[in-house]
Amino acid sequence: MDHAESGSPVPDPALLIDRYLPLFDVTVREHLVIEAPLEVTWRALCELDLMQVHTPLMDAAMRVRGLPAAIAGAFGRSQPPEEIPPKLTLQGDGPGLPGWLPLGDNEPQELAFGAIGRFWQPEIDWYDIDQLVPEGAEGFAAFDQPAWGRIAAAFTLRPYGEHRTLASYEARTATPDPDSASRFRRYWRVVHPFVGHIMRATLDQLRADAERRARTVSPADAGIG
Repeated sequence: MDHAESGSPVPDPALLIDRYLPLFDVTVREHLVIEAPLEVTWRALCELDLMQVHTPLMDAAMRVRGLPAAIAGAFGRSQPPEEIPPKLTLQGDGPGLPGWLPLGDNEPQELAFGAIGRFWQPEIDWYDIDQLVPEGAEGFAAFDQPAWGRIAAAFTLRPYGEHRTLASYEARTATPDPDSASRFRRYWRVVHPFVGHIMRATLDQLRADAERRARTVSPADAGIG
């Protein structure tokens, strides 16, 4: 895990996450080598079902909080239990992350998304992302209202030899005013180990999906459609 709590690196304009949240308070980065080609891993990423990400720690936390509230709180605006979909995907045919804004993709190498909220509170208050329409991702980048924070997350894939992929998952958080920044840092000291745990578990699920796909996909199907 690569964890930074102050400052920001020099932005790389080729990366979507640097385009839409170049300056941030904290970031967490996780990396994993996947035994599958880049194109196969990309397809697995687009169809990754976040409802299938499980670890004993995550499952225990969700049992304590209640599964519907935990899923809604982790991935978007709070929803009544009956509205929580059985599948949550980043892209593809399934429903996307509720309350999150797609920030774009560079097929087959990067997929980015973002959210705005007061996530340092006991009950997270998520900003209505629809208010950024029609600006969309550009509205997210320019957003600077006090007392609201922004989260930008991205998966990036790079070839690691001919038949393997280096997968990275980064999540950044930025706050626009000193009071929000102070509140967030107190919250972050408590939650950042669990954030890293979830991100590693998500990459593990991506690896399992991609490697299973690589064992079954034919060479003709391995390209990007």
